[in-house]
Amino acid sequence: MEKVLLISGSPRKGGNTEQILARCAEKINALGLETEIVTLVGKNIKACIACGKCRGAGKCIQKDDLNEIVEKVKKAKGFIIGSPVYFGTARGDMMNLLQRLGYISGGNDRFLSWKVGGPIAINRRGGATATIQEMLMFFFINEMIVPGSTYWNIVVGREPGDAMQDEEGVRTAERFAENVAKLIQKIAD
Repeated sequence: MEKVLLISGSPRKGGNTEQILARCAEKINALGLETEIVTLVGKNIKACIACGKCRGAGKCIQKDDLNEIVEKVKKAKGFIIGSPVYFGTARGDMMNLLQRLGYISGGNDRFLSWKVGGPIAINRRGGATATIQEMLMFFFINEMIVPGSTYWNIVVGREPGDAMQDEEGVRTAERFAENVAKLIQKIAD
C-alpha cells in the first residue's frame, strides 16, 4: 500500500498543526492510502553543517533525530509538511530538517524526486504566504510534485483547536491532501 508521511513542525503536542495534519491523514486514508504523522515535538534536529559526508552514505553524520525521519521519507510516496508561522517564517527545526533532507537526497540517489506533497502553514495572523513560499522551495528544488488546492495551504488559528474553526482553511488543506492521494494513485497506475 502506498504511504504518505506527514510531518508536524510544531513544538506543541496536539496543537493546530498536528490537528490539521490529522484531518489531512483522514482524507488520505479514506482514499485507500496509508499515512503516518511524525511530530517534531521533543526531537532534536540540528542545522546542516555542510560537511558533505552524507554524499554516498545516504544519511547524516550528525547525532540527532534526523536519520530516522530520513528513512521514513525514503519509503513514502507522499510527503506533506506542516509548520506554524513564527515571526513570519517556518519554524527553524522544520527548515533544518528540510535542508538536511534535501542535501542527503541530492548527494545520493535523489530519493525525493517524484514524491508527491507540499507544505501547509498555520498562522495566527501574518507571514503565512512567505512561509508557504519558503517551504515550497524545498519541494521544487528536489524535483517533487506539488498538487494544488482551492486556495493556498494556509490555516488560521492561534490557540490549540482554533485552526479547526477556519472552515475555508480546513477545506483547502483537505482538498490538498485528497489531491496528493489521487496523484499518487494516478502515478502508480
